[in-house]
Amino acid sequence: MKILLATLALSGVSTFADDFTPLFDGKTLNGWKNPYEWGEIKIVDGEIHLAGQKKFFVVTEKTYGDFIFEGEVKLPEGNANSGFMFRAHVEKNKVFGYQAEVDGDAIRKWSGGLYDEGRRMWFISPVKGNPESEAAFRARAGDAFKRYDWNTYRIECRGQRLKIFVNGILTTDIEDSKDTSGVIAIQHHGEKGAIYRFRNLRIQELK
Repeated sequence: MKILLATLALSGVSTFADDFTPLFDGKTLNGWKNPYEWGEIKIVDGEIHLAGQKKFFVVTEKTYGDFIFEGEVKLPEGNANSGFMFRAHVEKNKVFGYQAEVDGDAIRKWSGGLYDEGRRMWFISPVKGNPESEAAFRARAGDAFKRYDWNTYRIECRGQRLKIFVNGILTTDIEDSKDTSGVIAIQHHGEKGAIYRFRNLRIQELK
């Protein structure tokens, strides 16, 4: 794993909207599935709403290697945490792998970090318990994430190069060789009564 701190900039963000393929048609869950035996999923006004009492992920049926993904997420009030999984792996009642963090903790502020769900956890960006790594991440991410509003995430995967943007701010830029392809997924963290909302999910596959 290599963290590329010197390249944290907005260069290379622009692409043409017509190059993207919708992952969610706004009406159905075509192309998606729930690999868990629990979890409630509804389509409401062009959004995917996730509810339940245990953590679960809804995953794409297709796997992706090199790509640019964009999606919007809005967290519920109260304790909340979510993420966009990518190049992830699916088993019955389990999803693991890379996750672009959606952090509802206004003090921690790790939204846009790269978490390794079910494996290395916070060992990538930032490294949990490493004051220098945590401080550097907060300096990069700043106040990019809007706790009570919609937030646009952009994930770019080109070979080992992984980038995460939150509302146009590049928060993570690393090289890591753990995974080369896998599914995209959205998360409900398991808080009873909480509704996690997602919309405008789309992808551009890179050759």
